[in-house]
Amino acid sequence: MGRAGAAAMILGLAVLWAAALGSATPSRPRLRLSFPELQARHGLRTFRLERACCYEALLVDEERGRLFVGAENHVTSLSLDNISKRAKKLAWPAPVEWREECNWAGKDIGTECMNFVKLLHAYNRTHVLACGTGAFHPTCAFVEVGQQLEEPRLSIDLRKLEDGKGKSPYDPRHRAASVLVGEELYSGVAADLMGRDFTIFRSLGQRPSLRTEPHDSRWLNEPKFIKVFWIPENDNPEDDKIYFFFRELAVESSPALGRLSVSRVGQICRNDVGGQRSLVNKWTTFLKARLVCSVPGVEGDTHFDQLQDVFLLSSRDRWTPLLYAVFSTSSGIFQSSAVCVYSMNDVRRAFLGPFAHKEGPMHQWVSYQGRVPYPRPGMCPSKTFGTFSSTKDFPDDVIQFARNHPLMYNSVLPIGGRPLFLQVGAGYTFTQITVDRVAAADGHYDVLFIGTDVGTVLKVISVPKGELPNSEGLLLEELHVFEDSAAVTSMQISSKRHQLYVASRSGVAQIPLHRCAAHGRACAECCLARDPYCAWDGAACTRFQPSSKRRFRRQDVRNGDPSTLCSGDSAPAVLPEGKVFGVEGGSTFLECEPRSLQARVEWTFQPAGEAASTKVPAEERWERTPGGLLLRGLRRGDAGVYLCAAVEHGFSQPLRRLALRVLSAAQAERLARAELSAPAAPPGPKLWYRDFLQLVEPGGGASSLRMCRPPPAPRPQPPQPPQLPRKGRQRRTHGLEPRAERGPRSAHW
Repeated sequence: MGRAGAAAMILGLAVLWAAALGSATPSRPRLRLSFPELQARHGLRTFRLERACCYEALLVDEERGRLFVGAENHVTSLSLDNISKRAKKLAWPAPVEWREECNWAGKDIGTECMNFVKLLHAYNRTHVLACGTGAFHPTCAFVEVGQQLEEPRLSIDLRKLEDGKGKSPYDPRHRAASVLVGEELYSGVAADLMGRDFTIFRSLGQRPSLRTEPHDSRWLNEPKFIKVFWIPENDNPEDDKIYFFFRELAVESSPALGRLSVSRVGQICRNDVGGQRSLVNKWTTFLKARLVCSVPGVEGDTHFDQLQDVFLLSSRDRWTPLLYAVFSTSSGIFQSSAVCVYSMNDVRRAFLGPFAHKEGPMHQWVSYQGRVPYPRPGMCPSKTFGTFSSTKDFPDDVIQFARNHPLMYNSVLPIGGRPLFLQVGAGYTFTQITVDRVAAADGHYDVLFIGTDVGTVLKVISVPKGELPNSEGLLLEELHVFEDSAAVTSMQISSKRHQLYVASRSGVAQIPLHRCAAHGRACAECCLARDPYCAWDGAACTRFQPSSKRRFRRQDVRNGDPSTLCSGDSAPAVLPEGKVFGVEGGSTFLECEPRSLQARVEWTFQPAGEAASTKVPAEERWERTPGGLLLRGLRRGDAGVYLCAAVEHGFSQPLRRLALRVLSAAQAERLARAELSAPAAPPGPKLWYRDFLQLVEPGGGASSLRMCRPPPAPRPQPPQPPQLPRKGRQRRTHGLEPRAERGPRSAHW
């Protein structure tokens, strides 16, 4: 099959994917809050440096109350309580000679030949390890941050810099993934200037450095490293493993499919010291398995191949944490992202399964059925599983088998067999994820904060669905935390302070984990929000405290059913009645917009002079819009009372009650003439028809009628001295912008 045939096959698969997910529509958040709203009312704070960009590394230090940030030519220390205040800035540019050398190599001196700080790790009680690109000369430094909480320090001894090769990438466009365990740094990085020698590297510490086999596509095939975690196996530290999450080109895929990207999880033993005769200074325990996130379909599974980020959520059993991962599709035809959740038990089970092996005349990848040498490749040398005290004691056949069979045959599947949360055609891609486990009235819930490539953060909760362990993700909020819609590059949570910190190319943002008051002022609205951080306290929607002894706090995250919890606090059945006017044959608009974007609006109509109400008919004359109901071609029979109710999760809540009066064209003309010829009147409460007549343009008559929102109740006016009419006076309209009037209409009647 030629290139054209392979391209056609890939296009066909992409079309099948689009067809499989085409019926899905993007999940709508219950609340969507803009950048100005978050700044004005919901505690959004921002930080940015002058003439600097690319804030990629975040490190939360709860003890010192500081947020350390790595950016272009800088390391900064911000207050966890308010990142906009008490900022300490440390300039760390690349030396001039390095920048010139970088420029001579053909790189842009203004955008590439800088020191982009890529990683920050807490090293000890007084120092933080920082590594940057150093104008294509990777370098690391131990930043002194001090022990005093009141006066935080921030300094670098430039005479004691560390070589950053194998720790930080050369190219600022490349990501860095690493974890510091004790004094040893485990990192996945491109270790050469050209970005072709990708390696899993151990550096620092007292033991010799180790790396993967170079330029062997069976081990690593153009990987993009995402995250690294140290996860203990059991009580014996000799069995501890380091897990790497990355994506790479699949060596096991059919050549007809071309360069197919897959997601991986790799493992190495922490006590690996390399081989004695083979794999000297190389890993002898490296294995990798495919990480699958897919949606089952009739025409085949839809795979999310592009791993973007992974978050490790600790549990009571520290050996079996949950892994929350965000993926996107590699198809350029349609845009979709997913969140899949994995159990560490399933990851370990894949590494204990069969090895992948290429054999046969067509070189197919199959499950290896031959003899596996002892000790099993991938096992750590420890007293738990054998008598070997070091990887240098492993027999040669074990080393050779590990060298030739790094790939496992079985894949790691997500809990429940499908994504927890999925977004198709939403106009953005997931880039980052962080998770907070929250105690609620009816149990514990995982709250996901998902960063996107358009500067937004999605707040999603994981709710049990059906039989365990199945769950579904519910989208609660969409927060626009960056005004310039820059992609989210890093996120960290301070559980102690209930704050979320978000980084992008343009700056750093801080936002509280919850906005209980934004859910509404009624018990039903607070309950329908299903936010585990919030509960109804009898008077308002406020922060839920699990230790609180106040029994009247109401919360239902699992079901979101206010019918029983809020029976005495629901919205009143009789609402204040607003007045709306329209002209026969014209149009008018009945405004009603629920707070929740997930609510469905229902309209009922009680004709004038009748007691019974009916649903508003589904006719072309009655157009339902997100902001209300548009009535076209008004008739006398359309006059009456309209009730707007929001229906959400099976609960109906009345929102507005509007009385519509339909006037004939002649009535509208008479009122317009009366308005123009009436004498001036002293200031005071306006009659209803004055607001109505302000919607009729001079000379246009009744045909110029637009829409009228219900006027507010008249307010008592304080005594004022008499005033003469002034030309050019402005009159306020209800629901419309005030405008200057001309001619005789400028006087008060």
